Parts: sequence; structure tokens; C-alpha cells
Amino acid sequence: MDDRTTSSRRTVLRATAAAAGLGLAASRPGPADAAGTASFLAGRGISDATGEVAECGMMGYGRFDQQAAGLHTRLRVRSFVIATPDGGDRVLLIVVDSPMIFESVHQAVLRRLGERFGDRYTEQNVLITATHTHAGPGGYSHHLLYNLTTTGFHRRTFDAVVDGIVESAERAHADLAPAELTLTHGELRDASANRSRAAFDRNPGDIRAHFPDAIDPQTSLLRIERSGRAVGAVNWFATHGTSMSGDNRLISADNKGYAAYHWEREVERVDYRADADPGFVSAFAQTNAGDMSPNLDLRPPTTPEDFERTRVNGHRQYEAAARQLGSPGARLTGGVDSRLVYVDLSDVVVSPEFTGDGRTHRTSKPAIGAPMAAGSTEDGPAFPGFAEGENPLWDAVSGSVVYGPAPELRDAQAPKAIVVPVGAMNRVYPWVQEQVPVQLVRVGRLHLIGIPGEVTIGAGLRLRRTVAGIVGADLADVLVAGYANSYFHYVTTPEEYDAQQYEGGSTLFGRWQLPALQQVVAELATAMRDGRRLPLGPVPPDLSGSQLSLQPPIVMDVPQPMRAFGDVLTGPRDSYRAGERVSVVFAGAHPGNDLHRRGTYLQVQRDEGGRWRTVADDGDWSTRLHWERDGIAASKVTITWDVPGDVGPGGYRIRYHGHARHLTGAISAFTGTTRTFTVSR
Repeated sequence: MDDRTTSSRRTVLRATAAAAGLGLAASRPGPADAAGTASFLAGRGISDATGEVAECGMMGYGRFDQQAAGLHTRLRVRSFVIATPDGGDRVLLIVVDSPMIFESVHQAVLRRLGERFGDRYTEQNVLITATHTHAGPGGYSHHLLYNLTTTGFHRRTFDAVVDGIVESAERAHADLAPAELTLTHGELRDASANRSRAAFDRNPGDIRAHFPDAIDPQTSLLRIERSGRAVGAVNWFATHGTSMSGDNRLISADNKGYAAYHWEREVERVDYRADADPGFVSAFAQTNAGDMSPNLDLRPPTTPEDFERTRVNGHRQYEAAARQLGSPGARLTGGVDSRLVYVDLSDVVVSPEFTGDGRTHRTSKPAIGAPMAAGSTEDGPAFPGFAEGENPLWDAVSGSVVYGPAPELRDAQAPKAIVVPVGAMNRVYPWVQEQVPVQLVRVGRLHLIGIPGEVTIGAGLRLRRTVAGIVGADLADVLVAGYANSYFHYVTTPEEYDAQQYEGGSTLFGRWQLPALQQVVAELATAMRDGRRLPLGPVPPDLSGSQLSLQPPIVMDVPQPMRAFGDVLTGPRDSYRAGERVSVVFAGAHPGNDLHRRGTYLQVQRDEGGRWRTVADDGDWSTRLHWERDGIAASKVTITWDVPGDVGPGGYRIRYHGHARHLTGAISAFTGTTRTFTVSR
């Protein structure tokens, strides 16, 4: 057993010991409460939503050169259905290891759920959020801006994301059983740093006093228990999914994905491919992480050092969540409720109640500022020639050419130096979304504000205070659920916006975007408090029939000369010790021929008396798959396995599972297997 596993189990043991008087346990759950006296029904589900792992632009850093070339960890979806005991009222919470949730995905998932369940799950009670990993494949949006670095729309990745979400929701629905829910809060202070302190410090004293260290340290846990045992948990904590660097080329779930993987796989021993009904499901969701970086030194990570930084940050989030298993917290009662409206954020009249200056203002058509083109220099710079803050050329052009003849645009967007007027470009082709969903979900005393973007902690605090004041909730029990249902970039306070750091330049609808959203969530909170429904609002159009794709197809695969698919080109050594890395190379094929959803590209197997048992696959932290072209149509696939410290000694082998495309278009499966090698401690 290595030090990391020992530390994790000690964390759970401490939590279990603290919970002993409460009848809780962190071990695998027992059967559901057959008496049906629990306060809720709850169901859990996990599925795979990885998408393409080769020759697909990766999403998050906006880099054309960041093309996927392999797989580190699979991207998973974790869903939770929470309903009243009679099953009448319900909400569906979904957390996806994904860069963003786009309206394309939102619409497709709702359509599929409607076909499967009728009106049980609709836009009103389904909340889909992304963990915001910057190491996932892109190309699954229906808006052009987000597909620029992926050579357009990628149907296979889109289908993998949608299929995974729907499948996890179906499993959560089938898993419904009586449960008790507990909400706890803690603090985590060494997993985030404010990457835009110059902007944050412009906020008034009430915000700066609430966050004296310029971070949001609150870590909240929704605990799901059956018969006194924890069977699921949803954690919310604010930090970006940028532990993996922009130089990384392997698909990875980043820090939040590692936290969930570690709790499920390494602590609770969930087998993702074999356990149709996993004993424990944990999700690590985002909240107001817009200006929260996981890079405590405020420097972009490098690769391969970023793998360890990802593990460390994710492990800290896991430990903070696991410690809360022993907290009595607040046992939730009072059922569930939800509201969602669409709002045209390009044309909102904001009343003086929310603007802060006693005047009425308007939002405007979306526009990209020069600081957005610069990228976040603390997490990953984007395009050279642009800077966060002042951009003299673009500032001058905007001041004289753009704002001069358009005072209403100046009021909405200044002092942003506009470089891309995407609102005007939307008239020709849909670049970004303007009609956006805003949601409020209640589970007992917990309120989740679903915002389709990246909310800074200052902006999040204002949204939370707005809702808490109307519904009468404790502020700690009101959370922003960021990256929810769609995507429209950033949300800053007007004061932060004026600094025009990366976040302000990325606040598309201008200085009054946050007050506009406060106005909307106030309507949602008031309607929820009073038991009223609201008109749905301007539903965005379905753009699925007008997608562009410039990605060259996979024409055919061929093995290296005098080789067959699956041949071992570089074999393992005869023996290894714990802590060493095994590296082997196969004659492979393009991974895009079959995404192996629900399956695996690789297996590490141990010889147990003539029977080979799989001890790791491509969803495990210890393995990596690197793909590269070898000539025109051949592929080399390198598989590595970092031998864990608690590995059992004995004989091992590595297997590679591929699919080759032939010139006729037919695809055939093949498998390659190394010779046996020994492992000792």
C-alpha cells in the first residue's frame, strides 16, 4: 500500500470514527431503507463520456496546437436524482467531467430524456454542470467560436458526451430508493488562489471583507445515506480545472475528476466497467470559480509536472470532502423545487435596484475584449500581442471608432477594448449564444443557482446574497452552480469589469451583465418562494442542422512494414519494482475508429494461478496511452503503467485493444499482448 492510499484511508477512518455515534459509515452501503420512512428518494448513476482522444482539438485554453494525442483518465458523468418520498417532485443533478456544457448538449439531453421519461425530467428540473477540465476534447458545441480550435464540429465527441449523460441519468433514475440527505460545510484554503487580484481589489469593502484572502474557501458536501451508510456525495468547491497544462496532449479529468476517481476507485474500490450498481458515487462540482486558480504560485503549469499537481490539488479536495462525512451537518427536509427561464442577455433593461448607481442600464450585444484574447496569464496565455488590462491600440480604436458613434454601446461595454464584435457576427452565423438559461434548484435548504458561465467569487457572492435574502436561506446554503446548462463565458462584478483583466474582457454582455443576472435570479427566487411558475422565455434555436466540420476523416490504417496490428514493437523489461514505470509500444491504429465507451483501450493484468485478472485499465490514474502517427497511415501506441506502491508481487502483462479501419471502410477489432514480466516490491 503506497503513502497516498494510506493517507486517503486514514482520512476516511477518521471520518468514520467521528461518525460512529451517528450510525454513519464510509464503507460500501447496505440495502435501501425498505420501510420507506426516509425524507427523500435518491438515485445515483455513473457513465463514460470521454469522446475522441486523438486528432481532436482540446477545449479550454483556446490553443490551436493543443490536439489530443492519447488518454490519461476517462471523463465520467455522475448523476443524482433526488425526489420527494412519493416520487412526485424531483430534480436531476448531473456533473460531467467536461470543459463546458453547451446548449447543443443541453437540448439533446432534454430531448432524449423526454423520449425516455416523458415530462418527468425537463429543462425546469434538470441541472447539468461541467467540472471545467481544460484537458477534454472539444468540438461538441453548435456555436462557431468554440469549434475554431477543433476544425469544426465533432459528431463522435458530441455523441459520447450526450450518450454518457443520458445513460448516467437513466441509471440514477433506476437507482431511486429511500435516502436521507445531509448538507455540511467546511473550509479548504490550499487548493485555490485568486488569479485576478487587481480586479478583485476593486470590489467594495463588503465583498473584500467576506473574502479576506481573496479566495472562496467554502467546501460544501451533500451526503446521501441509506440505512445509515453513505452511498453518495456531491461536493462544491471553487477552483479552476487548469491543473493540467496547455502543453498536455492527453485527455484528462483534471483535479476534480481525480478527486472523484480517488474516492470511488481507490478508496471505495468501485469497478467502473463491472459495477452496474456502484456502492458509492461521488461528484466534485464547480461553483463560482471564475477567478479561482488551482495553481497556487499563479504560474501556468508545465507538463509532465502537471500530472502531480493535478493529483495533489484533487486529493486536497477529496480530503476536505471526506472529512465532512463525520460532521452532523443539517439533515435536509422540505422536498425539492426548481425554476428555469431563458433570457436574452443581449437586451436586458436592468433596474436601479441592481445597478448600484441609482440608474437604469442595459446590456448589449456580446463583444470579446482584447484581454480575453490574451488569456489568463496565470493559468494559460492565449494569443500573443494581447494583454490583460490595458491594450493601447485596441483601447484607442474602441474609444474613437466603436464607442464614439454608439453611446449606448459605450454605456454597456466600456472600458472594454473590443476586438471581436461577435454580436454583429451572430447575424451571419451563430458564434455565441445570446438566449441563455438561468436556473434555481432547491433540495431542502440547499439552493443552487445555475449560471451558464464562469462566475467570479465577488459576482457569486452578490448572486448568492440576492437569492438568500428573498428565500430566507443561510448564505452558506446558497451556492452558484457554474458552467450550468450552457456557456456564455464570464461574469464579473461591475467593479472587477472595469479592471479589464481576462475575466472582464470575457464578460461578453458588458458591465451590467451581473446586475442583469441578479435581476433574473431575484425573479426566480421570488417565484419559488411564492410557489409561482414563470414563462420560459426566449428558447434558443436548435442549430444541429447547420454545423461545419473540416476535420479530415480517418481514411485507413496500416501496420508498420512486416508487422501486424497489435504486434509489440517495444516490449517490457523482465522485471520491475513498485514505483517504476512500465512502458511498451504496439503497432496500433487510430483511436477514433472506436471510442471504447464503456470499454477500454488497455488492460494491465496479473497472473493468478493461470487466470489473468485486470488490475488497471485506461480509466486508472496509473496508466497512460500515447498515440502518434508513424508515417502516413501507421500508428504507434505507447502504453505506460506506473507500478503502484501497494502492488501484489507476481507476473503481469499489458494488453492493447484497437480497431483498424480498412480501405473498404470496414473496421475490425484486434488485440495485442506483451509477454509476462514480474513485479516485486
